[in-house]
Amino acid sequence: MMRAVALVAAMLAVAGTAPACAQPEPDQYPSRPVKLVVPFPAGVLTDFVARTFADKLSTQLGKPVLIENKPGAGGALGVKSVATADPDGYTLLFTNSQYAIAPAVYKSLGYDPLADLAGIAMVAESPSAVIVSPKMGVKTLKEFIHAARSQPEAFVYASAGTGSQTHLAAAYFSSQADINLVHLPYRNTGSIIADMIAGRTHATFAPPGFLLGQIQSGDLLALAVTSRQGMTEPIKAPSVSEAAIPGYEYSTWFGFFAPSRTSAAILNRLAAALHAATEEADLKEKFLKSAVIMRFMQLKDFDAFVKADIEKQAQIVKTAGIAPQ
Repeated sequence: MMRAVALVAAMLAVAGTAPACAQPEPDQYPSRPVKLVVPFPAGVLTDFVARTFADKLSTQLGKPVLIENKPGAGGALGVKSVATADPDGYTLLFTNSQYAIAPAVYKSLGYDPLADLAGIAMVAESPSAVIVSPKMGVKTLKEFIHAARSQPEAFVYASAGTGSQTHLAAAYFSSQADINLVHLPYRNTGSIIADMIAGRTHATFAPPGFLLGQIQSGDLLALAVTSRQGMTEPIKAPSVSEAAIPGYEYSTWFGFFAPSRTSAAILNRLAAALHAATEEADLKEKFLKSAVIMRFMQLKDFDAFVKADIEKQAQIVKTAGIAPQ
């Protein structure tokens, strides 16, 4: 009887020290479909990039990568679901640079973006364009800046909401250009196009793909792009740095994350698969049509980049006077 009790006690002791979630062996990963959480609605640019990469990643891993759109709270809802998921490599996050903005504009996220998630890889970026209504009467970025300086608070720019990337890109630009524009956040971003064409709103800082048809038709003007260099496809425009403000850069990045306790072997496996995907010519060509540019950075380098971007975004939010919600 005593031996039986001792055996049960020993078994319980072993069970008590076992990890809550056993990590899969690297050479067996993945053995089933992988869930990729996208904390934004279906149909937006981030969702498009995520689905395109999911297809390529499925091929590289030999198992389906299934998208789950989980919008809400500026992306924080979906991010939290991954931060608290089992660190087994079967629940991953695909997000954009709103990930770095969120800590500055929300008082409580429910997760720590640096401690609770590990960067797998940045895979692409997309600049915004400084887009204006032709009714404003300017044709170059310098003319736009001159007009804004001459008439403080006379010009209105539209954004996708307070604390959004479109808001912060414009706020950062305004501080660097020493101008004062009036911010008008929109709940329905589709209304921005109609108001821009009608001249009710003068400018917006948005990815070119969002307004590509109107830019190519001449209904709206793209004065510059916010990337390090100018763009020749799908629109032709100099960079803000080249045209007026040396050193200015504000692009949206896209990247993959996993729960922070995911094994290094699994993270390395995923990073290698994503790197292989970014080298595929058809992917580069497909993204270029939407003004999305390949940019690869992995693991610790990506983590360091994210940390620096969180600090940069916090300073922009502070300068813009945006109160955390």
